[in-house]
Amino acid sequence: MKLAEHKDLKNAITDLPVKEKDKLLLRLIAKDKVLTEHLHYKLLEDESDLESRKEKIKSDIEAQIPELKKLSVKEALAKVRKMISGVNHFYKVTKDAFGEIELKIFILSSIPLDYKRSLFGYKDFGFLFATFYIKTVQVTLNKLAKLHEDLQFDLSDATNQLLSKIYSSKLANVAESSDLPKEI
Repeated sequence: MKLAEHKDLKNAITDLPVKEKDKLLLRLIAKDKVLTEHLHYKLLEDESDLESRKEKIKSDIEAQIPELKKLSVKEALAKVRKMISGVNHFYKVTKDAFGEIELKIFILSSIPLDYKRSLFGYKDFGFLFATFYIKTVQVTLNKLAKLHEDLQFDLSDATNQLLSKIYSSKLANVAESSDLPKEI
C-alpha cells in the first residue's frame, strides 16, 4: 500500500497529535536499519563524519587487498562484491553520489585483476569476475557522467588510471567488447 494512493490516510496522519505522531515515527524507523542509520547521519553528523566514513571504508579495503591476492577467482569475486555492496550501503545512508563514485573507483583501481587458478571452475568464475568487474566500471562511469562537470574533473585522473589498468590487463578484450571507453 502506497501512501500517495490513500489521501485520507495521509491527512489522518498529519492530523494526529505530535506526541502520537512521534511515537509512530519512532516505531517505523526502528523497523528499517538503513533508514535509522540515514536519519542518524542526517540529523547528528556533519561533513567531518562523512570524510571519516569514507576513510574507514578506504582503510578496510586497503587491509583486504593483500589477502585478495592469495585467493582463487571465486573467493575474490565474493570479496569484491562485498566491498562494492559496502559502498552501496554508504550511498544509501549518506546520499553522497560523489563519495560513492570516488570509493568505487578506489576499490576498482585497488583490487588485483589476476588470481590463482583453481582446478575446477576457473574459466566460469574468471568470466563471472570479468563480467562483474566491467559491469561495475560501466555503472560507475554512468553515475560519474551524471555528476556536475567540476566533480567529474576531480575524478578524471583516477578514472583514466582505472581505465588504463583495465586495458593493460587480461580484461582488455572484455572491456573492448563491452564498449568501455579507453579514457574519459
